[in-house]
Amino acid sequence: MKRNPTAFLKETYDELVKNSFDWKLRILETGSSPHSIVEGKKVIMLCSNNYLNLSNHPRLIKESIEAAKKYGAGSGSVRAIAGTMKLHMDVEKRLAKFKRTESSLIYQTGFAANAGLIPQLAGKGDIIISDELNHGSIIDGVRLTKADRAVFKHRDMGELEKVLIDADKKYNRILVITDGVFSMDGDIAPMDEIVKLAKKYGAMTYADDAHGEGVIGDDGRGIGAHFHIEGKIDVEMGTFSKAYGVVGGLIAGSQDLVNFALNKSRTWLLSGSHPPAVAGAQLAAIDVLETEPKHVKNLWSNTNYFKKELVSMGFDTGESETPITPVMVGESSKAKKLSDRLFDEGVFALPIIFPMVARDKARIRTMMNAGLTKSDLDFMLDKFEKLGKKLGII
Repeated sequence: MKRNPTAFLKETYDELVKNSFDWKLRILETGSSPHSIVEGKKVIMLCSNNYLNLSNHPRLIKESIEAAKKYGAGSGSVRAIAGTMKLHMDVEKRLAKFKRTESSLIYQTGFAANAGLIPQLAGKGDIIISDELNHGSIIDGVRLTKADRAVFKHRDMGELEKVLIDADKKYNRILVITDGVFSMDGDIAPMDEIVKLAKKYGAMTYADDAHGEGVIGDDGRGIGAHFHIEGKIDVEMGTFSKAYGVVGGLIAGSQDLVNFALNKSRTWLLSGSHPPAVAGAQLAAIDVLETEPKHVKNLWSNTNYFKKELVSMGFDTGESETPITPVMVGESSKAKKLSDRLFDEGVFALPIIFPMVARDKARIRTMMNAGLTKSDLDFMLDKFEKLGKKLGII
């Protein structure tokens, strides 16, 4: 049989374009900052995960440069062989202290942490229980296991307990896994209740707190601090790629967890370690969070003002409790149109449409930044109000 082995590449892409499901990349021509240049246009950034504006912080830049000068441009190996530098260990010690946990381990990315660790925590004869709105990286990590799977309704503790009661009778290990802050809606998992239920039924707990690290909890210490249960979540997973302003995944918990992960997790074992410049910036980011509380305070002040004003205009912001504030639109086409019009007006905010969310749940997902001024916020609010009325959203 004669076939074109790569024809599916173009066919698949063309189908995505036809249905407006393709990603159209916008090119950033400056650093990721509150005021950026995107494709030659000056815009206010409202869709970056750089919540605290730390990617531009002088201390992070300085320590990144100093680390590169001292240790070189690359690590030369995976962590397990010859790629563990003292600098990597310094970051992990400082991170564990900051998170108030026994130990921590840095992964190449947050996705690598989920893809590499989840499959090792549960296997045949075990079960993983997930919130129905968990992030795609959690879903992919779960798919790599041989464990059975169950899903509970979003943040529904009654249903979670029903699943746990059933699982308690049938399985060896039970793992309950959830986002900490949910990336599409900006709401928070009731982690204190999840930990209590898990303990009752002998289950492990795993919180993907990628959008909570540096944002929620005392001084941005994350979901454990937010609920005052530091050290009680079996696996706190997070990332340096968002509020910390750098790149890299992390897990925090017991020393037993770290010993297990660095011996069993293939994404950690078989990927090159972070360049010294990255580790230097990670260390500086923790320093800044510990010594400059103004960044987290500014983030929340901006968030509360922006959210309150959107609601007063008549916009639906869903169940958001965090700096992720969805502006609900409904139709995907209308969300894309609003995003394009906002960009024309100098506001960079992306639409989230089907199939990433339900067909009637398209929205503009706004991500607040600590570096934005009240003048910036008022400028953006004015554009949302004007365009929201023009498009019949409010």
